[in-house]
Order: sequence, then C-alpha cells, then structure tokens
Amino acid sequence: KIVYASNDIDERTANKLKKVLKNHNISTKQIRMKEITDFYKSYFFIRRNKFPYITAKLACSNDYYIYSKKNNTELMVDNLNFPEVLKVNSNDQTRILWMGPENWLVISSNHLLNELNEKFSTTEFAVTDISHSRSIIELQGSDVLEVIKKGSPLNINELGEGYCSNSVFHAITITLDFISDNPQVIRVLALRSFGESLYHSVTDASLDFGYKAI
Repeated sequence: KIVYASNDIDERTANKLKKVLKNHNISTKQIRMKEITDFYKSYFFIRRNKFPYITAKLACSNDYYIYSKKNNTELMVDNLNFPEVLKVNSNDQTRILWMGPENWLVISSNHLLNELNEKFSTTEFAVTDISHSRSIIELQGSDVLEVIKKGSPLNINELGEGYCSNSVFHAITITLDFISDNPQVIRVLALRSFGESLYHSVTDASLDFGYKAI
C-alpha cells in the first residue's frame, strides 16, 4: 500500500498514478497532513487562479546545436527566440529568461512541456519540469528597486524592462525578472522551500515605504 498526503490538481498528472498502481494491484490511501497542505498552499493558489507558473528549465550543448542543426538564434518556444545574456523574450503567455551560459528558464501560463520535449533532441538538450519547485513574488510600485537593494548586492540601476538576473536576497538565492518600467514591476523567484522566508524578508524591507499584500 502507498500512503500519500495530497492530490495534485494539475490536469496533466491528477489521479493518473492511482490508476497505474491499481492496475498493478497496489492500493493507495490518503492521509491529510497540515504540514503538507501548508507546503503546497501557494502552488494550489497559483494553479486555481491560473497565474504564471514555471514550466521548464533548459540547458543545451556547447555548440548550440540540436539534431536538426538549427543554431541558437533559430530555436523557438511559443514563437519566441531564446534570449541573450541577461535578457528576457516574452509574449502575453510566455517569458523566456536567460539563466546562464546555455541555460534558460521558461515561465508560461500555457502547457508547453509537450512542445519542448517534441522540439528538442534529448541528445542535445536537457528539459526539466520544475513547476513544483519555485515560488514567485511580484513587486509593483515606485520604490521596488529600493526594496530589492535592501536585501540584494546586485547593481540593479542598470537593469530594466526586458532584463533578468540571478542574485541573493538576505542569503536566499533568487532570480529577478524585470517585467515593466512603467509601472515598475519585478518578479522575484526562489525555491519553494524558501518562499515563506523570502516573503517575510521582502515585506520587512518594504516597511519603510509601506506595502499592500494581494
């Protein structure tokens, strides 16, 4: 028997494993636990409200080629090219962030995982679904940069709309996605396990300016 604490509401996986296990004569039992419910609270909130979520993290070979021999500038996801250093390419549903050499992060409200797996050869690319592993806090307001400066050593004065960067905020590893300059909007991404600590750190940094949590 397999005991579990939470049902996934993601339509791609919901209840599928139970059917597979049943076919192999393996029974399942759900035992609800407050710790697990609290851990996945933000994930369920994002899915139910159809907020942007992280679809995949991509890494490619050193020569920027896949099986079809298309070069890096020709690779596309959701009709978007892969951005260059510290840049973001986006449309209304999808954002592709440069995360490092030969490494990108795709954030989308579309279900792109099948497209990613179909387009990119597994011998040249590694496509990893990390939807469950990140928390996103979106900051908006005229003092957003000052709030970030209170916890991050990154020089963000030179960054703006269409840029992204990895950094830390009070020792928590983060990714900054600069959404808009007017109004000023920045998304802060971190590992889900640090989500609550990041939230408290960001709100503490906002006290001098005032904030409203939505």
